[in-house]
Amino acid sequence: MSTPQLVVHRDKELMAQAAAARLITRIVDAQASRGAASVVLTGGRNGNGLLAALGSAPARDAIDWSRLDLWWGDERFLPEGDPERNVTQAREALLDAVPLDPARVHTMPASDGPYGGDVDAAAAAYAAELAAAAGPGDHAGVPTFDVLMLGVGPDTHVASLFPELPAVRETERTVVGVHGAPKPPPLRVSLTLPAIRAAKEVWLLAAGEDKAKAAAIALSGAGEVQAPAAGAYGRSRTLWLLDAAAASELPRSLYPSASA
Repeated sequence: MSTPQLVVHRDKELMAQAAAARLITRIVDAQASRGAASVVLTGGRNGNGLLAALGSAPARDAIDWSRLDLWWGDERFLPEGDPERNVTQAREALLDAVPLDPARVHTMPASDGPYGGDVDAAAAAYAAELAAAAGPGDHAGVPTFDVLMLGVGPDTHVASLFPELPAVRETERTVVGVHGAPKPPPLRVSLTLPAIRAAKEVWLLAAGEDKAKAAAIALSGAGEVQAPAAGAYGRSRTLWLLDAAAASELPRSLYPSASA
């Protein structure tokens, strides 16, 4: 378990740009050291804002996009191409504009896919895909993610792990079907905390006043069942990337020198 580090930026636009630059560096370093990189994407306004900023970053072409594996932390269990699906939004924000290897873009199943409306079967299939990509030195039955990104919800949820619901209590499976999510749609597929914690680095993104209370709760020692964001951490680094509004209820002592 790594101790959370905080970086607070002036506003959400600067946060997205800085996070994009940081992600480019991590990907390039991973590709230089072992030939490929593995990143878990998040949806929502902050995840999509980061992808859009990455797309317009001057250094984006430093990435060898053909040697990048992309996974998702969660997905809305909706038909393929639905505008509310995270992958649909990611394609619009960035993915359609860069030369990715389609075989290395690991999307979560859709509700009109081979598993039909069975969200649990879809989750099991994604868990099997992760396990097949994992090597002998990897952790928790998933490949080594260089960076796993998570948006933080106003209720402290991350991925589709909501406070008090069964998915956040899962300790064995790496992917679960989520039933009865408190925000639509009710059916989702999500990585679990064991899969999240297998990542080298976990980045939690929060921007806006509506995220201030969630950030304060998660960083104040709350339990992961009540505040799932508190249970999301990486093996070597846990990084909270916030704008000033999201950090407004945190004590200033939490983020001294590394902020911009």
